[in-house]
Amino acid sequence: MTEIEQDAYTIRQARPDELHLLAAIEIDAFWVLHEAGAVDCEPTSLSLDVLKQSVAQQLLFVAVDIEDQPFGFLAGIRKDGSVHIAELDVVRRWQKRGVGRRLMEAAIAAARTQGAVGLTLTTDRQAAFNAPFYASLGFRILDDEQRPAVLTQILENEFAQGADPARRVAMVLRF
Repeated sequence: MTEIEQDAYTIRQARPDELHLLAAIEIDAFWVLHEAGAVDCEPTSLSLDVLKQSVAQQLLFVAVDIEDQPFGFLAGIRKDGSVHIAELDVVRRWQKRGVGRRLMEAAIAAARTQGAVGLTLTTDRQAAFNAPFYASLGFRILDDEQRPAVLTQILENEFAQGADPARRVAMVLRF
């Protein structure tokens, strides 16, 4: 990545007036997961209630271009002392430029500042831009017996929506 490309976007807290823009980002990014075989369902997006909660907790970050238009986002929610990453998406034309990593770094920093014990998420174990990406940030996969009930419930909800149980995992980064 050239210096110009890196400076062509900024990571910042999302504003409430931007929430309506995030579904389009999530749906655009969905197709990459679909093509990788990670999902076999119709695209969905986070509820407005989850996004509002994430904003209220100062855990909704956006990647914006030089015109301050969002093209990626990360939504975190505090759960059981940790920050759960509910969603991380970057539109296809901005992928593979380090945007997802910078969004995750912002969430990790915010979780530390807010006194969380770590971060959790669920993801696809096989797609390179999912579990292997999170592992590069220090996350580790939780075995069934290590997984807290809240993450088991999230996984079960994902299975009910069409996610492949053989591919989905819960991951944690502890501080």
